[in-house]
Amino acid sequence: MVERSDDAGVRRMTVFVRGHVQGVGFRWWARARALELGLVGHARNTADGRVEVVAEGGEQALSALLALLHERPSTTGRPGRVDGVSSPLWGDPRGDGGFRER
Repeated sequence: MVERSDDAGVRRMTVFVRGHVQGVGFRWWARARALELGLVGHARNTADGRVEVVAEGGEQALSALLALLHERPSTTGRPGRVDGVSSPLWGDPRGDGGFRER
C-alpha cells in the first residue's frame, strides 16, 4: 500500500496505450516493470483495444514507467506493438496495494 504520509511526492498516473497490446502479454510486462519500480496499481484491457495503465508511486518511478511505455523500439522485450501512449492523467493516490492485471 502507498503511504501518503511517508512520501509527499506520491501521485497516481493513468495512461492509455494503443497498438497491438492485447493478447500478447503486454499487461504482464507492464505489471513486471511497475513492480520493479516499486509502483502499485493495475493494467487492464479496454473494450476499444487499448490497455489502461494506472500506477501510483513516486514521481521519478512514474516517469520511468512512462518512458518504458513510450520506448520505440522496445529494448526491454516489451511484447506487442505500441503505436501511442496518451498524455498522463494525474491524480491523488488512492492507496492501492500491489499491481494487478485486470
